[in-house]
Order: sequence, then C-alpha cells, then structure tokens
Amino acid sequence: MKPILFFLFVALEFAGCKKNNSSPSQPNPTPGNHFFSKGADISWLTQMESGGIKFYNSGGTEQECMLLLKNFGMNTVRFRVWVNPANGWNNKADVVAKSLRAKNLGLRIMIDFHYSDTWADPGHQTKPAAWAAQDFATLKTSLTNHTTDVLTELKNNNITPEWVQVGNETNDGMLWPDGKASTNMANFAQLVNAGYDAVKAVFPSAKVIVHISNGYDNSLFRWMFDGLKNNSAKWDVIGMSLYPTASNWSTLNSQCLANMNDMVSRYGKEVMVLEVGMSWDQASACNLFLADLITKVKSISGDKGLGVLYWEPEAYNNWQGYTLGAFDNSGKPTIALNAFN
Repeated sequence: MKPILFFLFVALEFAGCKKNNSSPSQPNPTPGNHFFSKGADISWLTQMESGGIKFYNSGGTEQECMLLLKNFGMNTVRFRVWVNPANGWNNKADVVAKSLRAKNLGLRIMIDFHYSDTWADPGHQTKPAAWAAQDFATLKTSLTNHTTDVLTELKNNNITPEWVQVGNETNDGMLWPDGKASTNMANFAQLVNAGYDAVKAVFPSAKVIVHISNGYDNSLFRWMFDGLKNNSAKWDVIGMSLYPTASNWSTLNSQCLANMNDMVSRYGKEVMVLEVGMSWDQASACNLFLADLITKVKSISGDKGLGVLYWEPEAYNNWQGYTLGAFDNSGKPTIALNAFN
C-alpha cells in the first residue's frame, strides 16, 4: 500500500528501537513445513530507527521492535525490495540487514519484490529507471538477474526465505506498459514465470506468491488467475490484501473467506493474507477484525490458508503520513495486536 494514496484507497474500499532484551539465535524453520504464519511487513523499521524513533512494550519499556512483535505471538516478517531506491531504504543491503536480524530471532521470512525503484501497487507499476528503455526480452532478463542477485546475497548470509513474492499488488500486472495484464496478460505471465524460475533456482523450496489487493473481490481474482493459468503462469500461493474499516470489516472478512475458498478449489493453490490494516485509533475494532480473519484463514480446508500479516504495524505518530498502523502515538502497541497471541 502506498501511504500517500491512503485517503484515495479508503474511498475505493467503500465502492486494498533500542534492544532491551536478547533472544537466542534460532534456526529458520524448514521451508515447506506448515504452521500458521502470523506476522507483519516491517520494512520501514531500519528507516524509522535511523531517525531515532523508539518502540516500547505495553508496559512502557523500550524494546527492539522485532522482539516486541515476536512477544505478541508473531512468527513471520515480510520485507519489500526496491531495485535502486533514491534514499537506499529497501535496497539489497537494507533487506539483508533486516533479514539477518529476523533470522537471529528465529522468525520466518518473506521477500516481496516490487520490481520498481519505489512503491508498486494497483495504481503504480513503474519500471526501475535502469530498465525503462529495455525491450521485453531484456526486461525479463533484468527481472531474473535482480531476483537472483538479491536471493543469492540472502543465501550467502545463510538466510532462507520461506516465501517470495514476484510483484506487489499486481492487480493489473507489473512493469508497465509491457507487463500490464489488461492489455497483455501473456507478457505478465512471462514475467511471473521469469521470477518464479529465478526464485526456484536459488531456493527450490521457497513458495512463490502472486499478490493482488482487495481480497474480497472474487471477480478480480478470477480474472487475474484465470488469465495467468490460461497463459501457463506458475505460482504456489495466491496472496491478497485486505484493508477494511471499523464499519465494514465483518462483511469484507466474509467475502474474503468465500474468495479464498474459491481460489483453493478453483486452482488447487494455497492462499495467504499478506497485508491488513485499520486506523490505529480503532484498535478495538481492529482486534475483532484480526481475530476473526485469522480464524477464517485457519478454517480453509487442507491447511491451505497459510497466514495473516499486518502491514507496517510499527508505524506510529503519522509516520510517512500513514495511519493504519497498530501502535499508539507514544510508540506502544495497541490492543489490536493481541489478536496474534
């Protein structure tokens, strides 16, 4: 989700630290072993820390953020990757640094390739500047090389991601205009396959995710995944986002469950809710929303509902203009996160 589009996003939805304690290093879970994933995308963490932002547990004691979230019952973290970001955050080095910290806490890791220098989402799928003039064959090679480069660096640091996204909220494909699904689904499928093959070449057991937003919208998901299937695309997991309000979460959760069950029966694939959020000052409603959604995802037959991840819960006090985190303005978690315990 792109923070500057928050208000537009909500409108569309109505019509997407200092260490206080230490924890012993634990091995990463073996990819492919199934237990329910509860976690968060915390890609902003190092940038927040560089600005002197601190995090506190419910009792007001300063605590390292990943450990704090782990103590709330989270077992998974997700990190976005940008190709050549202007300020350096979310580049390869930043992703490896955060992943090392997560590994040392025994957290499961998801890597989210945006294939852009900045935010990729339903309204923006801008090519990296270095790729902008490339023809389609070269574009596929660049995608492969970038994916391989980042994952190989993780592997060289003994970090094994359990899941890898090829694209972020690709409701209409990625790397526009070449990979825009509404105009060339076949091209988008080829890009997905280039990413899929690159992931499997480095981490054969990692599960590859195709991610689109609006998890309540079954027609959107059928259009996208029918199109990918008809063009021989490969994926392991269908990922979705869900950003309800305090007034409509129950309806959207029910629609999301129906959509997830349809995805499982229609394509035989696993499903996962990769992004959720609600206004930080609606913590009671958010707690109910999360608890209900976790129950619904766990109810999917055959253990094909893999998990639920919050998007940037640690963002607080209007960080980057984003208000759908789950910390209050003093840097303490709200009761919303109790749903993960």
